[in-house]
Amino acid sequence: MDSGLSATTGVDLDHPTGNTQRIITIAARMGYVAKGVVYILIGGLAFMAAIGLGGQRGGTSEALHELAVKPFGGFMLAAMAVGLLAYTAWRIIQAIFDAENKGRGFKGLCTRGGFVISGLIYGALAINSIKLLLSSGGSGSGSTQSRTAELMSHPGGLIAVFVIGVIFGFVGLRQWWRAWKQSYRKNWHTQEMPAHQLHIADVIARWGLTARGLVFLIMSGFICLAALHTNPQRARGLGGALETLADQPFGPWILGVVALGLVAYGIYCFVNARYRNVNA
Repeated sequence: MDSGLSATTGVDLDHPTGNTQRIITIAARMGYVAKGVVYILIGGLAFMAAIGLGGQRGGTSEALHELAVKPFGGFMLAAMAVGLLAYTAWRIIQAIFDAENKGRGFKGLCTRGGFVISGLIYGALAINSIKLLLSSGGSGSGSTQSRTAELMSHPGGLIAVFVIGVIFGFVGLRQWWRAWKQSYRKNWHTQEMPAHQLHIADVIARWGLTARGLVFLIMSGFICLAALHTNPQRARGLGGALETLADQPFGPWILGVVALGLVAYGIYCFVNARYRNVNA
């Protein structure tokens, strides 16, 4: 369709305006809030574990389980599911309609492909939220090891697992690059932010991106090792990465700093919800 018009609605999807753009804006901002809540839950629980106040060194599924058993947990899970589905939709829109002008070169297509992968990951998390909601806090999706084993059981599964590990590694390095170069600012309406607010947002964003990058690099290492050794038990998700940090010398201190960094990343998502350019 060279005209860029939707066959069913007649809406110009290449240049959305009016109600279409408002819907996209709401979906994106809801999505960033939901993503922020997930990371604040993960980081908060890990920090509590680091200082001996209970908590847990878990990943996204464990954080959702923790949310499910709280007062009004069902309502919060439903809200999370809607928000995460909205974030999935925004990521797909970013990829298909090149909302950030990444272009059609190799680097641009890789970045847009990353948007799709990110959307699918959070879409799966939304489905997990719905499963928890329907089962009143029962089991969600399987562990990282079980999902890795399932993927390895298919033809080409080992290669797929290794490629996923490499992708996680690139994501981790990209988080560090963005923190170092402050490239996230390109997506913010910085003119709307007072100087002191922008400085605070920078500190939060750089801490959060650095912590998330470290966790993703650890996950990348374990996933690649699982493929190289044909052993899905070596694969670890976000919770496994936090466990690894806790097992190091001065582990509680390291875990505490990284956990607070994940909380900072959640707050960074809130900043995106308010100030990020979400024009499609």
